[in-house]
Amino acid sequence: MSEESIPAATGLPMRLSRLHNWLSLSGMVLAISAFFAFMLLFAVDLFATHANPYMGILAYVVAPAFLLAGLAAVLVGYILETRRIPTGHPEMASNFILHVNLTRRRDRRLLVGFVGGSLGFLFLTALGSYQTYHITESNSFCGEVCHTPMEPQFKAYQHSAHAKVACVACHVGPGAGNYIRTKISGMRQLYHMIMGDFTRPIALHNINQRPAQETCQSCHWSQKHTGDLQKTYRHFLADEANTPFTVQMVLKVGGSDPVHGPVQGIHSHMSVSNKVEFIATDEGRLNIPWVRVTDANNKVTEYRTKDFTDDISKYAIRTMDCMDCHNRPSHKYLTPNAAVDQSLAFGRIDVTLPWAKAKVVQALVQPYATREEANAKIESFLRGQYPDEKRVNALIKETQAIYTSNFFPEMKVDWRVHPDMLGHKDSAGCFRCHDGKHLAGDSKSSIKGSDCNACHLIVSQGAGKDLEKVDAKGLPFIHIDSENSDPSCYECHTGQTQE
Repeated sequence: MSEESIPAATGLPMRLSRLHNWLSLSGMVLAISAFFAFMLLFAVDLFATHANPYMGILAYVVAPAFLLAGLAAVLVGYILETRRIPTGHPEMASNFILHVNLTRRRDRRLLVGFVGGSLGFLFLTALGSYQTYHITESNSFCGEVCHTPMEPQFKAYQHSAHAKVACVACHVGPGAGNYIRTKISGMRQLYHMIMGDFTRPIALHNINQRPAQETCQSCHWSQKHTGDLQKTYRHFLADEANTPFTVQMVLKVGGSDPVHGPVQGIHSHMSVSNKVEFIATDEGRLNIPWVRVTDANNKVTEYRTKDFTDDISKYAIRTMDCMDCHNRPSHKYLTPNAAVDQSLAFGRIDVTLPWAKAKVVQALVQPYATREEANAKIESFLRGQYPDEKRVNALIKETQAIYTSNFFPEMKVDWRVHPDMLGHKDSAGCFRCHDGKHLAGDSKSSIKGSDCNACHLIVSQGAGKDLEKVDAKGLPFIHIDSENSDPSCYECHTGQTQE
């Protein structure tokens, strides 16, 4: 039968024949490929050993979006083809019946080409989907795809002790509950990223923070008895000579498990036989007015500050864990003083350059609206301070590098927004509880360990020959400002003062 003698399609075949146009056929290919990609991503996500927060975006947003786009193309092609056919002239419709004659060489080639092309397209879809899945697991994807909102976290992470640990290892948890939450969170983040209405800085939602037992302790052995650790802190004064002032200190880290050693020192807060609970009246847990300690004998002692008279039932009581002290394990932003001290100690800033410490800190703490503005004004300021100094170019470069790593004006992030609670020099840290102002019910005894030598001993301090004077029993701290003996270091050491 010749093509001319083939009767015009009627009924259902006639309606289906309206799909025989390039737009509808392309939409079918796109929809089928998107459905195939969705099934593959769903299978990978279902059987993966750990959850990926961005898989929800790929499997449940991107793939369905392409599927809907393909179906929309099919529908639009159908409508356009229907409008093309005049009313009462069905013979003008495309013949939907597909004729393949395998005895003809041309048909065989077309069929082989179609099948091969389809299989190749599906293979590329599968490969692309799988590779995209791995890309979304990478640290670069977490920190660089959402460049503006996540840049501060990614920059700090690259210089942290966990720089070789994948982001998803700490930020995504196992189990069905975490699985669902990460899918919802991933899609919510995508929405806010597209709309540009994310908060600046990114808000911390401590209520959703995973406990340390699921994060830190999956790698760190919490029962280990660490004992004493010696630390050296190299500081430089903000004077003309950038005078060095080094403190060598023994930290009484101790341990928390009596099976592996005595329960003592800093890590005794996490003792398996004790329980420390507290109330924080702010989201950042800077203000802790109430503490309850339950010892191994189930003796309960409550401590309050004098001005905290509220009913504790109005507040959420939190059990202390690692993250209450180590709150910035991978995303720490150095204070201007600490960052400049580090650069001076490592030789990246020439210590013989007069007033280098003071001038660089002064340049860093000025308010800048953007990174570009900061770099330009830092350069202008330092060139004005050292007009005839050949070393000023290296000083400018290092100062700009410090700013780039620790200051993010577009996101309004620096050390003041996310203070580090480990210690008590530049933030309240330990003094949130160990300030001598948290009193027991008798209003006489305060929380133990509220004296300087409870957690550390200064064995040497100063510079030159003074630093050679070592006392294993501990030395009294030499304060540069001898008139200031207030133990609340962080009230003066704000990170930006001329120390």
